[in-house]
Amino acid sequence: MHVVVDYTPAVHQGAGIGRHTRGLVQGLAAVLQEEKLAHSITLLVFGRPSGGVRVPAGCAVRVVPVSARALAIAWHRLHLPWPVTWLGVRGDLYHASDFVLPPTGGMPALVTVHDLSFLAVPQCADAGLRAYLNRVVPRSVRRAQHVLADSENTKRDLVRLLDVPADKITVVYPGVEPRFRPVEDAAALAAVRRKYGLGQGPFVLGVGTLEPRKNWPALIRAWAQLRRTTSLPHRLVIAGGKGWLYDAIFQTAEETGLAEAISFPGFVDDADLPALYSAADVFVYPSLYEGFGLPVLEALACGTPVVCADNSSLPEAAGDAALLVNAADEEALAAALQRLLTDDVLRQSLRQRGLAHAQRFTWQASARVLLAAYQRVYAETLPPPLRRAEAAGGEP
Repeated sequence: MHVVVDYTPAVHQGAGIGRHTRGLVQGLAAVLQEEKLAHSITLLVFGRPSGGVRVPAGCAVRVVPVSARALAIAWHRLHLPWPVTWLGVRGDLYHASDFVLPPTGGMPALVTVHDLSFLAVPQCADAGLRAYLNRVVPRSVRRAQHVLADSENTKRDLVRLLDVPADKITVVYPGVEPRFRPVEDAAALAAVRRKYGLGQGPFVLGVGTLEPRKNWPALIRAWAQLRRTTSLPHRLVIAGGKGWLYDAIFQTAEETGLAEAISFPGFVDDADLPALYSAADVFVYPSLYEGFGLPVLEALACGTPVVCADNSSLPEAAGDAALLVNAADEEALAAALQRLLTDDVLRQSLRQRGLAHAQRFTWQASARVLLAAYQRVYAETLPPPLRRAEAAGGEP
């Protein structure tokens, strides 16, 4: 079985879907090598990389020097029927890793839908992106032989909002890289504080793009309540790059009079995240909707107690290791933060539960689920005699 995987996000996106794609492919390569499976993987990259492409052992790479945006316009706005096979890419299966399925030239295809936020919370999505996804995602899931979702919640949303049959969907949870573990080295912790201007005092951390869906203004207002009613010495740190409609976040900080007590260090380098999570007393994630919520799991893996919203997929990411609150209830959010910051016994209990919970999520475990989905779709493409032979353990 030869699988072509769209690896474009892994090369051109540092966080989010880029990290997800890198982790899943690395896990898949490790599983194929460990089990000595003869399947082959070609990683397809649209657009010239600014640097080299790091390819996991056992994978080939094919760079198409045309931007993904230009091809998306050709395929999904102009409806030009140019299949990826015209680009010299052929395989037994095609895996579209980022919501959208191009013409595949007859290759059976799987598409990953990371979330349906553009339908579930449309008021939080950029208007242009929302219109694009509303056009292309329903068409992509109809055309695909199989759909991959990041969580059971996203699977339910696919069934509910796009009428996708449940047996056409496989949930492939994200994994946590081994580097996400408690950092106890004092020099490393001090270095990350210096790099992002966090000072020496204790802080509460949130990580995520500055955009409406992350619900940062509600967190800032909750933090203002907490500051008015307690003498806690903590700063609030909201780390993330600017997305869209972010002015309200900074405006809320000014209106609450907390501009001096909140840090916005911007996008944090991947390599610095374990130390940043570990340096925080509490991690908080008040998002209105998530396809999974990987920062919650990463914080738990670093031993940091978590307060997060109770909606969408976040209970799956948090398990029994976090305090869950209604994202719209700012008083509840403030109370949960106060409880966790002042209750040492609870904080230690959640730390231990979080470390245990995070260990269940590895990229190799995710890759095994993905490989089973590949094999299922591949077997369905075989003529009946070969399908029976493969089901019996023979070679097709």
